[in-house]
Amino acid sequence: MELPSDFINMLSGLLPEGEAAELLEALRETPPPVSIRLNPDKVGPGEVFDSLGCSTDGAVPWASDAFYLDRRPLFTLDPKLHQGVYYVQEASSMFMEQAVRSCVSGPATFLDLCAAPGGKSTHIASLLPEGSILVANEIQRGRANILAENIIKWGRTDVIVTCNTSRQIGESGLMFDVIAVDAPCSGEGMFRKESQAVADWSLATVDMCAARQRMILADIWPALKPGGFMIYSTCTFNLSEDEDNVRWLIGEFGAEPVPIQTEPLWNIYGALDGSDIPVNNFMPYRTRGEGFFIALLRKPGSWSPSSRSKSAKRAAEVRFPELERWVAGADGFRFFMERDSIYGLPAALADDMLEIGRLLYPLVRGMDVAVKKGHDLIPSHALAMSCALCADSFNRVEVSREQALSYLRCEAVQFENAPKGFLLLTFMGRPLGFVKNLGNRANNMYPREWRIRMSV
Repeated sequence: MELPSDFINMLSGLLPEGEAAELLEALRETPPPVSIRLNPDKVGPGEVFDSLGCSTDGAVPWASDAFYLDRRPLFTLDPKLHQGVYYVQEASSMFMEQAVRSCVSGPATFLDLCAAPGGKSTHIASLLPEGSILVANEIQRGRANILAENIIKWGRTDVIVTCNTSRQIGESGLMFDVIAVDAPCSGEGMFRKESQAVADWSLATVDMCAARQRMILADIWPALKPGGFMIYSTCTFNLSEDEDNVRWLIGEFGAEPVPIQTEPLWNIYGALDGSDIPVNNFMPYRTRGEGFFIALLRKPGSWSPSSRSKSAKRAAEVRFPELERWVAGADGFRFFMERDSIYGLPAALADDMLEIGRLLYPLVRGMDVAVKKGHDLIPSHALAMSCALCADSFNRVEVSREQALSYLRCEAVQFENAPKGFLLLTFMGRPLGFVKNLGNRANNMYPREWRIRMSV
């Protein structure tokens, strides 16, 4: 890999000579490790490795339920990926877990501002205590759709996916206990994974990214409760986008840096500018992962909830017999219908989630359950993926890997000996999705926009 000369010179000024050479060699010569994170609500590790046909190459030390693999399998053709059983995620970025554990001790309203494609959001969703709400936001609609897909597959019911700008959220009046800003950056830490990042890099790009990051941080700061926490991260090495932006938050807003607990064996670097600001830098020659920077900051003050009343405009609340059967613990949910779509929200969180949905532009609210067509309810694919699915309420058909892949390609499928009506397909005992069996054929209900386009 040919690295930009300005990048090489920049690293030489940041690190001791020998270490700069080690980092450059790691970027040029060593392959990136492969890592996945399991969905603790859906699976144990042995099942995943059997499906992938590979072995673990050790645990990711700073993240629970996360493992390195001994090789990179063809993930797209593993049905378990599409079941939301695991997420393919770069290991260094999983350190988000330590930041969350350092600032969340009880139910929290959490905003992941720049959330696509969903690795950090699915991770955060698994970490937050019961009674929390996660808002996973992405400004670009195409990327927000991908985020929504990954959140739906993860199966949580306490997540809202939105498509808003940082300014819109900052001016919405919503207030969050924690805001994670994994800011769009120059991508230096991903050079060995993404050749386009190398081609696009320049000192001018670094300056542009740093300015944009400060704009995003300034936009969203009003939405952070006094006493709340901001997690700021990038996949870069340079000071402009990392340490300098942390210093800017301290100087501009009085943000208070907070240490994140680490272990010496993790070999995580501190501040590259030689200061004692408690930040964390992941270097590919020291840690098994890509370049990553993360800092935790607290907003000064304390929070007293205002008496601002919630909107009187409410979605239509509904109750159908099918919902009682299809959703496990249906009494713990409230169900709402907009146009012909029915979604469920945890009852204890419903008012707050409705208010968030009213003030922002939601793509996913809690759990999409069904579409009402005439007098009938059609179960949604999101219901099949949900951890709140009552699988026993549907006739089930276990499918082979070949049948599962046909289904995931939205190809025609047939189950002549199965009962007519809605069937829940399972792969290795876990829900894969719905079909409507007509006897001579079955209508494939997998979302076409999610279909596998890769051939075997």
